[in-house]
Parts: sequence; C-alpha cells; structure tokens
Amino acid sequence: PSDAIILFDGSDFSKWQHSISKKPVEWILNNDKSMTIKQGAGNIETKLEHGSIQLHIEWKTPKTIVSSGQGRGNSGIYLQNRYEIQVLDSYNNRTYSNGQAGSLYKQHAPLVNASRPPGQWQEYDIIFEEPRYNINGEIIKSGRLTVFHNGILIQNNVEILGTTEYIGPPKTKMTDFPKKALKIQDHGNFVSY
Repeated sequence: PSDAIILFDGSDFSKWQHSISKKPVEWILNNDKSMTIKQGAGNIETKLEHGSIQLHIEWKTPKTIVSSGQGRGNSGIYLQNRYEIQVLDSYNNRTYSNGQAGSLYKQHAPLVNASRPPGQWQEYDIIFEEPRYNINGEIIKSGRLTVFHNGILIQNNVEILGTTEYIGPPKTKMTDFPKKALKIQDHGNFVSY
C-alpha cells in the first residue's frame, strides 16, 4: 500500500537494532537484498513501536537440512516483544503442533501446514489487534490474530491468551510494559528475511 512503512528494503538495518543492547544489527546483508541471521548475533527489533498492525513479512529457512523438529530453520516474529508467530521449517518435519510454522507459539496450532520446501521464500500476512490493559496491567480486552501463510488462512481471528512462553502458561498480567517493537528471533539457525 502507498502508506506502508517499509521496515527493511535490503540496503541497511537503519530501522532495526539489537533487541537487548540497542546496538547496531550484526546480521548478514545479502546480495539479493535479504538479511540472514548471523548465529549468536542476537535478536533484532524495530526502533519504532507498533500497536495493532497488518504486517507482510517474507522468510526462508536454510536449503540444507541439518536437524529436525525445533532445530530445523527455527526463528520467530514477535509482535510487541510478547507474542510469537513461529518461523520453522515445517516441510516434512514433525514437531509439536503448537510449535510448527505459523503457530501462535504454544497457544494455537495453524489450521493447516502451508509450508514450502527448505530454501524457498515463504510469506506471512499477519493481522494483529493488540490487547488492551488497564493501568494495573490486567487485560481488559484480549488481542486477536489472523495469519495467512503463503496466501492460505492458517489462523482465523484467534484470541491471544497472553504472552507466548516456552515453558508455563501465558502471562496475562503485565508487570512491566516492554517496548512494543517487532522482534525477529535469532534461534541459532540461518533463517533469512
């Protein structure tokens, strides 16, 4: 759209920073105007905050398969540093259902596995309605999420139950309010965006 905010145009990381140190991004800029995770360089996040958003993002997992399950092309897109949409090579790769590509991590499995083979570009179109909290950090209106993976509806206006935790239930009360940045996870795999 004509009023879209371009977060990455392939030329530099000027709209991104390291998610903890806030230092410049150390990921790899590729000749095809994509970026690839540099193992150990850490998660990156946008300098701008984003509330409710419609996000288009393209990604690909490594062509060479070196592992299985969660160790295969693992990354994630975090909305507001709290809610992860899983990025994973889920093409002929078994893992737990709510941890596969396109899941709202550990909350909602995708309706269908729309994954392409490793090394092929994929896309998410994410429609995110942010949760609303009162001044005490309690949810007064749940967030909602719709996701299209490669043009196929995989999350249909699902309720966000709270933060997406690796272990334990979602946190529904915000004791702190982190920056509402978009974050991309460095999970140790050479995923490109």
